[in-house]
Amino acid sequence: MKTLIHIIKKGSDYGTLILLIGLLLGTPLLVLPFYPEETRFLPAFLIPMLASVALGFAICLLTYRLKADESGRQRGARRGSFLIVFIWLFSFVMGALPFVIAGQLDFVRALFESVSGWTTTGLSVVDVTETPYIFLLHRSFMQYAGGLGFVLMITMLIQGKHSMALYSAEGHPDMIRPSLRQTSRQIAAVYGGSLVLGTLLYRIFGMKLFDAVCHTMSALSTAGFTTKAGSIGEFNSLPIEIITIMLMLIGASNFAVLVLLAKGKLRSVFRVTETRVMLALITVFTALSVWRLAAELGFLNGLRQAVFGVVTVFTTTGYSLTNYAVWPPFVVGLLILLMIVGGSSGSTAGGIKLSRTYFLLRITRENIRKRLSPANKTAAPTYNGVRGKIPIDGPLIADTFGFIASYMGILVLGTLLLTLTADCSLQDALFEFASAFGTVGISNGLTHVGTNVPTLIVEMVGMTLGRLEIFVVFFGLLSGARWAVGKVRNT
Repeated sequence: MKTLIHIIKKGSDYGTLILLIGLLLGTPLLVLPFYPEETRFLPAFLIPMLASVALGFAICLLTYRLKADESGRQRGARRGSFLIVFIWLFSFVMGALPFVIAGQLDFVRALFESVSGWTTTGLSVVDVTETPYIFLLHRSFMQYAGGLGFVLMITMLIQGKHSMALYSAEGHPDMIRPSLRQTSRQIAAVYGGSLVLGTLLYRIFGMKLFDAVCHTMSALSTAGFTTKAGSIGEFNSLPIEIITIMLMLIGASNFAVLVLLAKGKLRSVFRVTETRVMLALITVFTALSVWRLAAELGFLNGLRQAVFGVVTVFTTTGYSLTNYAVWPPFVVGLLILLMIVGGSSGSTAGGIKLSRTYFLLRITRENIRKRLSPANKTAAPTYNGVRGKIPIDGPLIADTFGFIASYMGILVLGTLLLTLTADCSLQDALFEFASAFGTVGISNGLTHVGTNVPTLIVEMVGMTLGRLEIFVVFFGLLSGARWAVGKVRNT
C-alpha cells in the first residue's frame, strides 16, 4: 500500500487527477444497500470507474518509472491551465458515461447533465420523477465535488511543487494557512461539516434522508440539482426554505471567510469587503423585489418569495419556490443582474464575482470624484480581503476591466446564439444564457428533456467558461495547441 501511495505521489498530476475522478464515480454506489433493486445499474458506474482508476494509475506508474527531472516538472507547471482544462473535460465525459451505459440518456444529453453537474450549474434535461436514486445521487455528488474542485481535493493528500499555481488556476485565490495542504484540509473540513449539519437540519424538519443529502450537496455547491419536480417549493416548508438559504449563503461565501466564521472570528468576517457587499446587495435587491411582488402576492408571501428568489439567484444556486419566468419583468431584470454579479471569489458560486463588482464600483466612483473635483487628491481605494487590505492599483484595475469586458462580450454572443438555436425572444435567451454562464441553473423553459442539440452545446460552452472563469479555458487550450504544434515540429 505504501508503495502504491508513493507511486501516486511521485507520478504525473494527470494520472493522479484521472485516478481521483475514477474514485469519485464510485460514490453513488453507496446508495445500493438502501435501494438493492437498482443493482442492475452497477456496471454503468463500475465500467467508467475502473477504467479511470486503471488509466490514472498506469499514467502515474509510467511517469514514476521515467523519473522526469525537475525542469520537466517546472515546464509542466507553466502548462497548469492546460491540465485544469483537460481534467475538467475528462470529468465531463466520465460523468456522462453512467447515463449512457445504463440507457438513461443519449450521449449529448448525458454530457449536458454531467457538465451542468460538475460546473455546479443545475440546468437539467432529466425527469427527476422517473430517474433512479443512484443517478439522482450521482448528479448531486458531481455538484458537490465540482464545487470543492479537483485540485483542492488532491492537495489535501498530495502537494507538489507547483500545486499552488494549480490551486489558484482553479479559482481559489486565498491561502488561509501557510501550507497549501493545511488550507485545503481546513476548507474541506468546513465543507464536510456543513454537509453533515445541513443534512441533520433537513431531517429534523421532515425531509427524507436521501432528499436531505442530495439537497444539502447541491445547496452547498450553489448548484441546484433537486430530487423533486417542484424543487424546494414542493416541500412547502418555511423551515426548509430557511435552511436552504443558510446553506446557499455558505456556499456563495469565500472558503477562507467560512474558516474564519467556523473559528468564531465574526469581526474578521465582517471586515471582509465581499461579506459587506453581499449583505448589502441581498438587502437592496430583496427590498426592490418585495416592492414589486407584494402588489400581486401580498406582503408576507411576496417577502418569502423575494428573499428566497434573490438568494438563490445571487448565490447562483438555482433552487426555486415558483416559476421565476412568470414574475414581473422588473423583478426578472433584477434576477438577471444578480446572475451576472454572482457570489464571492474563491466560492462555489459563478458570475463576475463580488470582488470584481466592488472594484468596478469603487473605480467608477473615484473616477467621477476626480472629474467633479480635479484639484482634490484622494487616497487610492483599497479592498479588505481575508488577509488584509489590498490596494486597487493599475494591474488590478486592468485585470478587472479585462475580465468584465470578456464576460459581457461572451454573455452577448451566447444570448444571440440562443435566439438562433432555440428560436426564442431576446429576453428569454438572455435569461437562459445568463443562467448557464453564471452557473445559476434557473430555466425559463428553454432547457428541458426535448431541447435541441445546438442549444445544449451553446449552454455547455457557457457553463464551462463560467465555472473556470474564461481565461483559464483560453490559456489552457492555447497551451495545449502550442504543445501539440511543438511535438509535431520535433517529429
